[in-house]
Amino acid sequence: MSVARFVADQRTKYRVPHTFTCALLGISVSWFYKWLARAGDPDGVHTDSDRRRAALDEAVHTAFNTAKGLHGSPRLAADLRDLGWTVSEKTVADSMRRQHLVARKKRRRGGCTRTDKTAPKFPDLLKRNFTAARPNQKWVGDMTEIPTASGKLYLATVIDLYSRRLLGAATSTRADAGLACAAVQMAVATRGGPQAIWRDEEAQRVIFHTDRGATYTAKAFRRLCATLGIRQSMGRVGSCFDNAAAEAFFSSLEWEVLSRNTFSDTIQARAVVIDWCYTFYNHQRRHSAADGLSPVNYEIREQQPKPQAA
Repeated sequence: MSVARFVADQRTKYRVPHTFTCALLGISVSWFYKWLARAGDPDGVHTDSDRRRAALDEAVHTAFNTAKGLHGSPRLAADLRDLGWTVSEKTVADSMRRQHLVARKKRRRGGCTRTDKTAPKFPDLLKRNFTAARPNQKWVGDMTEIPTASGKLYLATVIDLYSRRLLGAATSTRADAGLACAAVQMAVATRGGPQAIWRDEEAQRVIFHTDRGATYTAKAFRRLCATLGIRQSMGRVGSCFDNAAAEAFFSSLEWEVLSRNTFSDTIQARAVVIDWCYTFYNHQRRHSAADGLSPVNYEIREQQPKPQAA
């Protein structure tokens, strides 16, 4: 007797759910449905509901792989709707559970913030309001460390709160002011250069919000921000909630990339992390703050002319 026939007999003769038997035997539910289709379902157990469930499972599995295994049921449901499916998050979650598809694994990160008590302090201009009405109004940034077998790699980021787009992602083996400056310079270049972000009125200039780490209070970094017309803003010491948007980015990075990879050296780590940042996060990863779109797609949509009211 074949494995698939055994599963079918358990369901037909003993009312044992096929999902339970498949899980017990370590086989895919979608594979079982395909076997039923090939076998012509001689026992009459292959219903319309079974066929739709099999098609959905296959679509969910394909969408899950397209998203590199990083999208959970809410984002996968949105992906499937874009493909023409009428499906709820709960239905997608059930399909993922049947196929043992798990989007991400939680992992805590260690902070690398070091404060300089003698450095100038900047006020908190955001007050935990992580929304922006236009591009280049509010930026947030932070640093994190990426462990490798040959040492640590550090990543500094700049994110626009308007769309949650990652504008700058600089890496280095040293977590210093030079790394922070490089991330800001990348962000400015992404937005079209200093002339594109400059505002004559100081109150209209872009705010860059960070923690009170020594890298962001260093003289070189303060001088760069002043030259570019960027207003610095900082949260309180030891309060991750004051920079929650930047922390959320690193949480996604760690759950979706670092927990899934072991890097042999900093070169490999940089290649994988930067590819995720600019290819997946900016162009594919859906964000609730960007109306369920990826940051780049959200900006493209918002730049299109709005239809005139009748």
